Amino acid sequence: MKIQPRQRLLQIWRAAARASFHDNRWVWGGRYQSNSIGDAEQLLCIMFPATVLPEFRLDTPDETAEEILDALRALGDSIEIPQLLITVLTEYMEKYTNEAEAPIFSGAGYFDPPELGAPPSPDQEKLDVVDSFSMSITLALATLGFIQVLRGVMRREDLRQNVDKLEKLANIRLTAAMAGLLRSFSVNVFDANSESGRILCGRSNQSGLPERQIVADLQFELRKIRSGLRDLTIGSGQTADIDSPNRLFECGWSWGIVKGAEPIELRDEEAREIITQPDGVAQDKPYLYFTGVALDGIADLFSDRTLTLGLLSEEQRRLSDALRIRWEYTQRYWSTIATFGADRWPLEDLPWCTSDGQESDYFSLQVSSIVVQNLVRLRGSDAEYGRVARVLEDLANRGRINRRPGRDDPALKELHAPGVRLQLSGSEKVGGEVDARPTGWLACDFAPLLLKRTLAIAELVGDTELRGDLLKLADGVWDHLHRRRLKDGLGEDLWDQAGDAFDQLVTRHKLPSWYYTERVVECLVAAANVINRAPLHSTQLAEMAVNLLFEAEHLFDRELLSGSQESGPSMRKVVQKVRANLQRARAILNDRPGSAAVLASEVLRELEQLAVARQDATGGT
Repeated sequence: MKIQPRQRLLQIWRAAARASFHDNRWVWGGRYQSNSIGDAEQLLCIMFPATVLPEFRLDTPDETAEEILDALRALGDSIEIPQLLITVLTEYMEKYTNEAEAPIFSGAGYFDPPELGAPPSPDQEKLDVVDSFSMSITLALATLGFIQVLRGVMRREDLRQNVDKLEKLANIRLTAAMAGLLRSFSVNVFDANSESGRILCGRSNQSGLPERQIVADLQFELRKIRSGLRDLTIGSGQTADIDSPNRLFECGWSWGIVKGAEPIELRDEEAREIITQPDGVAQDKPYLYFTGVALDGIADLFSDRTLTLGLLSEEQRRLSDALRIRWEYTQRYWSTIATFGADRWPLEDLPWCTSDGQESDYFSLQVSSIVVQNLVRLRGSDAEYGRVARVLEDLANRGRINRRPGRDDPALKELHAPGVRLQLSGSEKVGGEVDARPTGWLACDFAPLLLKRTLAIAELVGDTELRGDLLKLADGVWDHLHRRRLKDGLGEDLWDQAGDAFDQLVTRHKLPSWYYTERVVECLVAAANVINRAPLHSTQLAEMAVNLLFEAEHLFDRELLSGSQESGPSMRKVVQKVRANLQRARAILNDRPGSAAVLASEVLRELEQLAVARQDATGGT
């Protein structure tokens, strides 16, 4: 793999430190107005690798590698860096609270950014958005894990007090974000003969079956998911008519708190007194983009690190359980819809069409992303991974990542710059302005999302040829992303300059997009996980290694029988080396048969030299 995640992450850390820390203070914001999402992404460019990859840890100053300190030199030394991060994280948590000290999750600055024209109204800018809930979960968990380890090496009382203050702020924000996601979940029920029903049935019907049969088959395949959704008790998503005859549904996350969502009953007294739960205005209908974002954030709640460190309180575990149920049902729903039928999958019929009639390869990528997450959860088969891999490769071509774009190619603007505009239905009714224009959201993370999901499959696939194809695709997407770095200015070595990958795009940027850079960081962490995984091997390679080892051990036993170890010092040294290589080869045979074969070959070479030397000494031929 050509990505080299360690070197690239260090390069990003050096650039992020340079762009974020001036005149002994942290400078928020980049290309877009400072907001609760972009500022979290800016911090996660450092905090995410530091809390996920052991090689990048910053919470144990005595163990911080010199390369890490060199990359973050602008922030201080091994002692000063953690202290600065504590200060900046606290500043973030306090910055995004209201007058009553309750966390806020506004999308101001990302709602209809300048390249889309008309700005949102002041009331629309204050709306909570799922992207902020999700990013806040990831940042809060990274913060809690960071300070839990750091607290063990702190001796100064003032630093301990600062850590205690940050811990309280992070826990309140985490609980509030979880409650927000529970109130943003949506189950959209519709008639099979409605426009949404006809789109769902038409997309699912890849075999030309009668519509009545498709409806019946869909209802049968979705029966367990329907039953589970019927039993939801807290948060939004409850629906009374999901079991009605001739009714279909879809589930996932809307763009914000859905209209009519009841507040979450919080049992923790302190959290109940601080956290406010505003009325929702979002359309009670899933959005693929926000569903994918929510699934990523929720997965952090039950990651190995979260569970091992025990980062969640009793209240948070209760909310996490409720979110996990929705997480599982949502993945199962979209995976069922995307892979429905015995012939071609609906996912393979590009582009994907949403229930409101919008078509885009970006939506195909979002559904592919959910399918990949579900296959990772279920440890899918190589055959399933292979089919999704072919879809991802097609999307790379259709997105002009692995193919040359044509003149005025629509894929460039629709998928890369500016990207897909999502209309946030319901936002037009905020503040009493019923006739106001609904604000929008720009989704432009096509390339990093494609790379992240390609690497997720490559990490788990068992077929060496398929894994090679996936890594080749990943290298191609990375080459594309690497060309999109800013080449100069404050944001040098950060993202995104789409015009450097596509000559047809003339817009140039001087400041970094933390939205895009953070997603590239996620890709590099995923690449590091692929590299840390045990190497794959073929059956033929394993058999060859076993046969070489058997022959080497047998010939070695013959040498011992002939008394080689009783000869002079040089001969005893060779025998010791051969014995050590055989023991090592046997120890790694199952996990690394290729390396075991090399060691066995080296033993055979040494033994052959011994045999030749003996023949020369005795005058044999």
